[in-house]
Amino acid sequence: MQASRLRVAVVGHVEWVQFARVPHVPRAGEVIHASDPFEEPAGGGAVAAVQLARLAGEAALVTALGEDEHGRSSVVRLAELGVNVHAARRAAPTRRAVTLLDDSAERTITTLGPRLEPAGSDEALRAGALADMDAVYFTAGDAAALRAARAARVLVASPRAADALGQGIALDALVLSGEDAAERRLTARAQDEAELVVFTEGAHGGVYRERSGGSGDWAAVAPPAPAADSYGCGDSFAAGLTYALGAGLPLARALALAARCGAVCLTGRGPYQHQLTAADLERGAP
Repeated sequence: MQASRLRVAVVGHVEWVQFARVPHVPRAGEVIHASDPFEEPAGGGAVAAVQLARLAGEAALVTALGEDEHGRSSVVRLAELGVNVHAARRAAPTRRAVTLLDDSAERTITTLGPRLEPAGSDEALRAGALADMDAVYFTAGDAAALRAARAARVLVASPRAADALGQGIALDALVLSGEDAAERRLTARAQDEAELVVFTEGAHGGVYRERSGGSGDWAAVAPPAPAADSYGCGDSFAAGLTYALGAGLPLARALALAARCGAVCLTGRGPYQHQLTAADLERGAP
């Protein structure tokens, strides 16, 4: 199968995010001026879907949004970015978030309101639309939604879907932060059910272990430009891994491609200014 013809999707969450730059994260009681504000639909599901769309030409996103302006704007903006959004509508408002980017290019996130998640009873999942997908990345949803996503040939999951994981639904890969003890604790059972568990370590690359007993590591990829914003790097990495595994790449190449996705995202303003594309892969660009 040609990678350019991969059918890819994300089942997950969207947050309407207000971004702004600050010299440093405010200390208790401090008043600080923020600059360069802008807004985007983001969150793990949205960022991964856009990255997959840029690699595969298009991607689907199965999600849940509020019956509000932020929900409507999210669908429009994500469509501009190549994502076909299948959104169940909820009475609760679309979740919002504020992300502050400091002078070291690190982001600090505050979420506002409950996360809206897709459910297995939603029309987009009941229709079995994921059964013909080559690869799906799962960031949020109930166990029935995860079961529907399992119909895809390759299923990769995020620890943010911990409530749905560890219930006997096999994963091809689980992507964790190697520095987050809570993620490891919450996904202990899911790690045993995954064929591949990947622990990212940022600028140090990461390590992995396979259910078959194999293990190894990979090196980080140097960003092709100065670091600008770390928001979205992890989900771009996971999307790149999902794409690569769906394309049938050997594990070492899959991890290298994923690392490139994370490195390129680091150089952009917000999650979407710079992400690895199919054209980059064809011409061997960083």
